[in-house]
Parts: sequence; C-alpha cells; structure tokens
Amino acid sequence: YSTDFEVHRNWLAITHNLPLSQWYYEATSEWTLDYPPFFAWFEYALSHVAKYFDPKMLVIENINYTSPATIFFQRFSVIFTDILFIYAVRECCRWVNGKRAAKDILEKPTFILAVLLLWNFGLLIVDHIHFQYNGFLFGLMLLSVARLCQKRYLESALLFAVLLHFKHIYVYVAPAYGIYLLRSYCFTANNADGSLKWRSFSLLHVTLLGLIVSLVSALSLGPFIVLGQLPQVLSRLFPFRRGLCHAYWAPNFWALYNALDKALTILGLKCNLLDPTKIPKASMTGGLVQEFQHTVLPSVTPLATLICTFIAILPSVFCLWFKPQGPRGFLQCLVLCALSSFMFGWHVHEKAILLAILPLSLLSVQRAKDAGIYLILTTTGHLSLFPLLFTPPELPIKILLMLLFTVYSFSALKSLFRRERPLLNWLETIYLIQLVPLEVFCEIIFPLTPWKRHFPFVPLLLTSVYCALGVTYAWLKLYVSVLTERISARQKAE
Repeated sequence: YSTDFEVHRNWLAITHNLPLSQWYYEATSEWTLDYPPFFAWFEYALSHVAKYFDPKMLVIENINYTSPATIFFQRFSVIFTDILFIYAVRECCRWVNGKRAAKDILEKPTFILAVLLLWNFGLLIVDHIHFQYNGFLFGLMLLSVARLCQKRYLESALLFAVLLHFKHIYVYVAPAYGIYLLRSYCFTANNADGSLKWRSFSLLHVTLLGLIVSLVSALSLGPFIVLGQLPQVLSRLFPFRRGLCHAYWAPNFWALYNALDKALTILGLKCNLLDPTKIPKASMTGGLVQEFQHTVLPSVTPLATLICTFIAILPSVFCLWFKPQGPRGFLQCLVLCALSSFMFGWHVHEKAILLAILPLSLLSVQRAKDAGIYLILTTTGHLSLFPLLFTPPELPIKILLMLLFTVYSFSALKSLFRRERPLLNWLETIYLIQLVPLEVFCEIIFPLTPWKRHFPFVPLLLTSVYCALGVTYAWLKLYVSVLTERISARQKAE
C-alpha cells in the first residue's frame, strides 16, 4: 500500500484523540500533520465516522496499522468526497457550453471537457490507486474558477480562500486570483481601448474581498494564534529542511539541473578534475528526502527558488493586469502560475503537475493551439506519475488507464478541431512517441539487468529528466502563445 494510507490514518488518530493544542506538535509517527487547519478539521470529522469501521485505526501508537475495514473506509471516503469534484466539473461545463457549436453530442466541447476532467488519468491514479484526497480539493478550485468565470466574484474569492486553508500548495495560483479580482472586480470600468479607468476603483469591493480573506484566515489560524502556536504551524506547513527535490524528482527545471550536475560530476571524476573524497555524501540519486549539496553546479537555496518562481510568473501576471481578456486570460495566467511554480518551486511533488493540467483542460476545448499544448503536458505529466505505482500488479493497470485516457484525449480534441491546423508538429509527435520505448526500458528491460542492484534510481532519473523536457517545452510554448496574443491584441487596439 501507499505510505499515504498511513499518513492519513495517523492524522485521523491525532485529530480524534488529542486536543487542538497538540495537533501540530505530536510526532509519534514520522508522518506528522503538515496540512493547514481546515484539512486537520476535515480529518477530525472523518475520524468520527472511521470509529464505526475500525476503532483501532484511531490509536496513535498503531503505526502502520491496516485492516480491510480501514482500507475500505479510506477508499470510500475519497469516493464520497469526489461528489464536490463532480459538481465543480458540471459548473465548468456550463460555462464552456455554447462557446463552440457541434452537431454530435460526443464532439461537443462540454462533453469532451467532462471526460477530460472526470476521467483524468493523473487524478484517478493519485487518488484512487495511490490514495490521496485531491479530488474534492480540485473540486473547490474548479468551482472557484467557474464562479469567477460566471462573474460571481465574492463566491470565487470565498471558495479559493477556503481552499488555501485546506492545502497550501494552491498558493501557487494565488497571484492569478489576486490580480484578476483586483482588475475585474475592484476596478469596475475600463476605457474604450481596454486600459484601466482609475476613477472606477471601488473601495467597497476591496473591503468585501479583504473581509472574506480575513474572516476565513481568522477561522482557520485564529485558534493557533490565540494559543501562540502560529510559528509551529507554519514550520510544519513549510519544512524547508526537506531539500530541493522530493524523493522522486518532479519533472521540472531542477530535475534537469540535478541531472546536469550528476553528468558533470561523472565527467569530472573520469577526467580527474574532481577529488572523490570531497563529493557530498547526500547523493541526489539516493531517493531520500534530505538536504544536499550539488557537486559542480552551485547549490540551490529556498530563497533562490522563490526568486526564480517570482521572475517566472511575473510576465503572466503583468499580461493579466494590462490585458486581462476576461476569463480566458485568467485561466491562462492561472495555468502559467501553476506551471512556473512547478518548474522552479522548492521541494515540488510530482503530483503538483495536476494543478496545471486540470485548468488547462478548460482551455483545450476552446482553441486548437491550447489543445496541442494540453496534449503535450498531459502525456508527459501523466507518464511522470508512473513511478508512484511501482508494484508488478499495478503495471498493466496504469498502462491500460494511461492508454485509454491518452487515446481519447488525442482523438476527441483532433475531432473537435479537425477543420483547423494539426494539433502537434512532427517534432512534438516524435518526442511523445519516444515515451513508449522509455517506459518499456524502465518498467520491463531495466529490472531484468544487473544494473538494477547497483543503480536502482536510473529508471526514475530517466523518466524525470525526459518528462521534464516535455513539461518545460509546454510551459515555454504556452508562454509564447500568451505573450504573442497580448502583443497582437495591443497592435489591433492601436
């Protein structure tokens, strides 16, 4: 079973048995509570249902405890909370409905979007095979996106504020929300050329947004502020000592950076340019969550990743402020913020790629260019999740599910935009095809070789680095598309 079963079992036990003042101090298990307070209260609520299935799962000292009843409850709780995700998908489809006409219901953008979201391969394996509660969290995000696109701004702000206090990873896309709400809700009118009319600024609207954020934050963090435990809570939420990368490298810029450092290290040792005794012991290919030092390239600090992330999202935020272009512009900025944070963030998990893939689905059914980017990002991003399912019985399951989703995505979007240019060029097609021999080597050939004993991390490294190339390409292509679109719009306005 995935370690996340024990993570959430332990959180159920902590919140069920201990007073609020001890939730973020308890450390019997290595899987300490490191999600925001709203998620802790969510676990607390679940624990009062869990006791009717198997009370032993709620004993803090029962580390790594499992039973059929425990597994059934955890699986069922994920399925039940996905109701919110299903409702959010419905609301997103209602917004998209009518933007493109189609005679066949199977070719309608709303039907395709519903399948791309509800049948998303990454979300399916992460939640229902690997085990996590991402479904209802993404439901909150998509519902807030739908409300914003429907110009129900206060509802959107409330939903997103609540979401941030369920899981703080969504701070990745907070700049898109903040800028768009300020630009479209707090400034109530534009000039004829689309530029901002400064006199239309609404102090009332700013106050309402501020009240929503303040009240939600007070409800979440207030008890811990009163107890004087806010620093402890924040130290759990932002554990910078875990190192630049997760145990498995997320396919981002740092995966390429680490691979280059390893290649230069090997080259330096072969050419006698490096002293073997001075190479750091904390190896980047050890598969451990820890702090480490790069050997040849400069070591990366949390501050450096923050600066890189800020620089990366700045152009998208700039475009959203000066040329918002309605909900479409907001979605573009949201995806770019998510991808930029994924590319350059500190200790990014591979599962965070879903934060960009799911909202990009809304754009993929509206324009051919976005559909092409979506196909590249989903194919590489989803394949990068394969190492999460590492047991032999899971191999045919993940391959079959990935094939079904990928084939449908390509065929549905190709049919939707059949009258427009091809979604992928020949170079992009070749890159994606090469994922097949990569997977065959990593999953079938490599385990049979003697290299597996001495270099067990090689399949993870190859998967991460190759997929990082595709994710980086999709990020750059989307950025170029957005900037080109904004420049073209400005030239037409002039």
